[in-house]
Amino acid sequence: MHLVNVPARLRQLGVIPVVSLDRVESAVPLGEALLAGGLPCVEITFRTMAAEPAIRAISQSFPEILVGAGTVLNEEQVERAIAAGAKFIVLPGFSQAVVNLCRQRNLPVFPGVCTPTDVMMAIEAELAILKFFPADAFGGLKTLKALSAPFPNVEFIPTGGISAANLEEYLSFGKVLACAGSWMVKSELIAAGNFAEITRLTEEAVAIRRRARSE
Repeated sequence: MHLVNVPARLRQLGVIPVVSLDRVESAVPLGEALLAGGLPCVEITFRTMAAEPAIRAISQSFPEILVGAGTVLNEEQVERAIAAGAKFIVLPGFSQAVVNLCRQRNLPVFPGVCTPTDVMMAIEAELAILKFFPADAFGGLKTLKALSAPFPNVEFIPTGGISAANLEEYLSFGKVLACAGSWMVKSELIAAGNFAEITRLTEEAVAIRRRARSE
């Protein structure tokens, strides 16, 4: 699975479910729900103690799911994510140390940016796919389009405030590789064991992606 072209796969999938898991026991049912909804991808954030074992559980149970680690803040978390089976790393901001380590490990890394200065730092680090975060709070698609203009070779993964209501608009913009969001994998749905609703919302997101990209 390490041989997969992660950016190409994310472009194909178009949507990255971002989840914060409190209990590792929820990991496998979540993987099943996402697969049933037609979206074999998940970004598990390092915001909880369950993150590392959840990455491992989904990676081992579902090799076909592209599993990433999100909210990665330091090199130690990168090492733990790799050991657990993560195939890509997502940062809330830019860290040269984390980027360097991911490069050494040949692991795709997507740091968060929201200003031209952030983007230029990432370009200097030879990165061309960046997380635009927090997207909605920083002006949404209008800001993203303005930010994209001076950097024609950069693609973005908008994150923060993405929902079924604005997903099509974002995905219709050519500089958007994929959108990341948690609306289909909300913590309350997972806590309630409502994986059927997660599957339904995932199917809806997939349908929106197909419409936006005329599949």
